[in-house]
Amino acid sequence: MTEVDFDHQRFAIYVWRSVRAHGDTKTEKSRRTLELPEEVARALRLHHRRQAAQRLKAGKDWQGHGLVFCTRTGAPLDAGNVRRAFRGITRKAGIGETWTPRELRHSFVSIMSDNGVPIETIADLVGHAGTAVTEKVYRHQLRPVITKGAETMNTIFTQHKTA
Repeated sequence: MTEVDFDHQRFAIYVWRSVRAHGDTKTEKSRRTLELPEEVARALRLHHRRQAAQRLKAGKDWQGHGLVFCTRTGAPLDAGNVRRAFRGITRKAGIGETWTPRELRHSFVSIMSDNGVPIETIADLVGHAGTAVTEKVYRHQLRPVITKGAETMNTIFTQHKTA
């Protein structure tokens, strides 16, 4: 069984494996280490304590896979259960039940873009080798692409109206 050490000031997630065939990430660039925000680290510490209680309750039925998120007996979660649980979370949050976990990635890109994070940094964070895929796949969520043209044209039109 893998033990998790929470005696650190900072935490990171290591994106070195994938659910893809053979467990490899799509590209070398996809392999990355990302520091976790403090709020996420706090939530994971709390989750770890809850999971320790689950492990004790499960007793000999506990399957020690060393997973962060698992069933009540430590087994891997299947995709259907993850989607069902996610729908419950979005329903409870009052945003409906049509969201999927994959949309978290798109939301992340939008939030980063809306907060002025450069496209190159966003591409690195989501594991793209360059900005082309980020711009192509997420272009509707990249703030500069959405607003810059309209803002510029509004300025031009306003200047011509007052002239």
